[in-house]
Amino acid sequence: MAERPTADVLAIAAHRDDVEQTCGGTLLRLGSRGVSTAILDLTRGEAGTRGTADQRAAEAAEAARILGVGWREALDIPDGQVENTWSNRLKIVAVLRHLRPRVVILPYWAGRHPDHYNSATLGYEACFLSGLAKVDTGAAPHRPFKIVYASLYADVRPSFVVDVTDFMDERHRALMAYRSQYANQAAGSSLFVPEQEIRERTFAEARHYGTLAGVRYAEPFVQKEVGLVDDLTMLPVQSL
Repeated sequence: MAERPTADVLAIAAHRDDVEQTCGGTLLRLGSRGVSTAILDLTRGEAGTRGTADQRAAEAAEAARILGVGWREALDIPDGQVENTWSNRLKIVAVLRHLRPRVVILPYWAGRHPDHYNSATLGYEACFLSGLAKVDTGAAPHRPFKIVYASLYADVRPSFVVDVTDFMDERHRALMAYRSQYANQAAGSSLFVPEQEIRERTFAEARHYGTLAGVRYAEPFVQKEVGLVDDLTMLPVQSL
């Protein structure tokens, strides 16, 4: 019998390519340290201006290979209609109880696209629901220990950043695996950044957050709870 897959860290996002944009470098860094990672895309991308659901499935598989994630699946929630419903929560609960992650990465809870901020609330409530023993899905209850929010495109001060300096080229390759989305084409040309500018823009964003922490490139995250420090002498990031 095949061993059931597990993941230490599960990144949940609305669309195929969202994870690559916001926390792909972090997944690469975790993987380099032996941490098992997984991605759950809530939709299949059938409503996007560019590409088809089948194209994006193939691209997502290639991006997952580059990121080194051990598991990636997409739910059947309609693209553009991510809603915090009981049935959608249960779909995520089934994945949480299957993979049993310690950490879940969610999109930040505010933004331009309703699918993104709805995914944050939907994901959070599914994490809570997954720990309730009387919610019977045929699998043992599991509640992640930690939830963090990928805040790259939110105008907020991050709680912390992750140094992704050594992984920027791979991060960029994973994003550009989505040729249906980011290759120059007539469809959506007024909405999408020209292909030749994507690297410059994504590296500049990561450079900004890296500068805040004294590293070259970083990805930002927010946590809702207070952090706990054991030893003040071991705190990173120089003050002066």
